[in-house]
Parts: sequence; C-alpha cells; structure tokens
Amino acid sequence: MISGLLFDKDATLLDFEKTWGEWSRSFLTGLADGDPALLQAMADAIQFDLTRNTFHPTSPVIAGTPDEGVDLILPLLPHWDRDALVTHSNETARKVQVHEIVPLAPLLDELKTHAPLGIATNDAAASARRHMEAVGVADRFTAIIGSDSGFGGKPGPGMCLAFADHIGAEPATVAMIGDSTHDLHAGRAAGMICVGVTSGFASEADLTPHADVVLPDVSHLPDWLSSRAT
Repeated sequence: MISGLLFDKDATLLDFEKTWGEWSRSFLTGLADGDPALLQAMADAIQFDLTRNTFHPTSPVIAGTPDEGVDLILPLLPHWDRDALVTHSNETARKVQVHEIVPLAPLLDELKTHAPLGIATNDAAASARRHMEAVGVADRFTAIIGSDSGFGGKPGPGMCLAFADHIGAEPATVAMIGDSTHDLHAGRAAGMICVGVTSGFASEADLTPHADVVLPDVSHLPDWLSSRAT
C-alpha cells in the first residue's frame, strides 16, 4: 500500500529546459551588466550554453540548491554579498514562466485519490509554491518542502522524512518520485519506495540502480499504482 506520493519538482513535474533556460540566460545577463567576458565566465561556471540556452547534463545546478548555484558564480562577483545574491536569485526565480512536463491538474487529481501528495525540492519553498500556483495545482499538495525549509537538501533524507511525518505515514509506505539520482538517494536514505522518471537529464540506465521502478514520466504513475494493487 502506498500512503504518500512525494515529488521532486524540476524535470519531474516541470520541464527543466523550457522553464529554466531563458531564465538562466536573463539572470546571468543581468549580473554581467554588459560585460560579455563575465557573462561567459558565469555560464561556464554553471555549465550553461549561452548559444542554445541549455544546461550540460552534468551541470551541478540541475539537481542543486539555489545556494549551491550561487556559490559557483560568487567568486566572479566580488561586489555581491552571498546572502544578497541568494535572495536575488530566489526572488527572480519565483517569477519564472513555468512549463509542465504533462498536464498536471487532471493527473494530480487522480493521484490524490490514492494518497496525499507532496513536493520535496532543492529549490526554495516559496519559489516552488509560486511555480505550482502558476499552473494552478498548489492546492493539490499537502506539503511543499524546499531546501530552505529546515530539513536540508537532497540527497539527504530530511525533506522525505519530514513529509512522511507530516502525513503520519511510515517512510517505507511513501514513494519518492524524481528524475535524478539526488532524488532517489534521498528517498532510499529515508527508507522510501523510489520511483525514477526519465523526463530529466538522467537515463533509465542512470536511474535503475537506485530505483525500485523507472517510468518515462509522471503520467505513468496511475498505471504503476494500479499494477501494485493487483
């Protein structure tokens, strides 16, 4: 029996490239303030292709926290205070135009009939909530937990355990669903069922050693849940 469904956000519920490509270029361009060499240096630091507005699959930004992303470019910005830059990053990230992996409202409505839903993201909690509000599904989640919510970030288990505690469930009965090994390591460390999805940068081969099951994307969850009930 599954007593909770806990989701990563970016590249699991939201299309990472469509959501964050243009934003990242705009964010770096603003920080560069007309200095093309600085713009390129920051892009290189986070492994971002300014020509195509895409991240290299190994970019630590993809599964990292906002703080980790700031730490990569901060050495290039000596006039910025770290806390101020984290705040600036989070405030601008809340306003990003988000793109769903699949239509989320009908899917989440169906999944809610099986178990309470939650989000555990390495993004800031306020940004994550704003993104879910932008696509009209924030109210489907019992809890939206970010890396700044006081439970640490993934791949640590803190957010996963906090969600299980919030819904009063044993972690072993909760499924952690995510596109990266960070998500699956967090779920495994918490003792959860681990569901990988290949809607991000990681392949099935990357995820399989760390997952109980790997699906193409979250739209396949209802069939997976049904298969477990038979």
